[in-house]
Amino acid sequence: MRPDTAEIAALFELPFNDLIYRAQSVHRRHFDPNAVQLSTLLSIKTGGCSEDCGYCSQSARFHTDVQSQPLMLREEVLAAARSALDRGATRFCMGAAWRGPKEKDLAEVTEMIRAVKELGLETCATLGLLREGQADQLAQAGLDYYNHNLDTSRAHYDNIVHTHSFDNRLETLNKVRSAGIKVCCGGILGMGESRGDRIEFIAELAALDPPPESVPINLLVHIPGTPLSDKPRLDPIEFVRTVAVARIAMPTSFVRLSAGRSSMPDHLQALCFLAGANSIFYGDKLLTTPNPESNTDKKLFAKLGLHALPAASDGATTDHRAESA
Repeated sequence: MRPDTAEIAALFELPFNDLIYRAQSVHRRHFDPNAVQLSTLLSIKTGGCSEDCGYCSQSARFHTDVQSQPLMLREEVLAAARSALDRGATRFCMGAAWRGPKEKDLAEVTEMIRAVKELGLETCATLGLLREGQADQLAQAGLDYYNHNLDTSRAHYDNIVHTHSFDNRLETLNKVRSAGIKVCCGGILGMGESRGDRIEFIAELAALDPPPESVPINLLVHIPGTPLSDKPRLDPIEFVRTVAVARIAMPTSFVRLSAGRSSMPDHLQALCFLAGANSIFYGDKLLTTPNPESNTDKKLFAKLGLHALPAASDGATTDHRAESA
């Protein structure tokens, strides 16, 4: 039985030690507590996006340092995938700055997916809103995961994005599920939302049927030129609380520390792992924002006694029922 908003709100109100204990207990029932799944993210088409997501450096509507670039060549993407594999990543994520893919571009992306899978990597793509039949084409190419974040709560969404709706995002997620592709779906914290918004956001994710197999939790990166660049910094303990609540609400999902890790000290990341995070983006760059260098993560893993999840393991049971709040 999935938790409702009242149960999720009650989790947020727990004393911090009790919340972390519960989250770690849930985590240990479903995962190796010291294993972390490693993904690498590559921007295969950068900048020039028509949408106005207020956190994004790639929108053509904002004045940022990001320059529009065409779709990368397949050989360039394969070279990046080989490098990611050599450094220990098990999943390779390809992101394109579009409202949604045109058919000619989708045809090239599906060939990239096939080529990356031949290397032995799991594949993930984030290409924006999908039209009818496009998810099926991605599935036929062998795509393992499709990333499409809800970003925030339904109530707060219109403060962040105006060029497409919250329901547009849900429609794409439904297409992905119907095509048999696993879902990667999370959001961004620190965009001026309230705790109530964070509660509703997690409730929306947990209510997806089934919940996302992968849940990226991003901390807003304050990018000059974007509308959200001057938002106040989110309290770090509130960030950890949100990770812990996500772990309890979605016990068999990978909870990924995503954007914003480059600003997190080791002790904050350690708390997030203790709270149930068990996936990271691995490599010195995300789509356009910095990420800790691979050697930095290796040193952190050594200090904490963590190890990378093997490629052949999905790490979790298949029981998607939420733990009692």
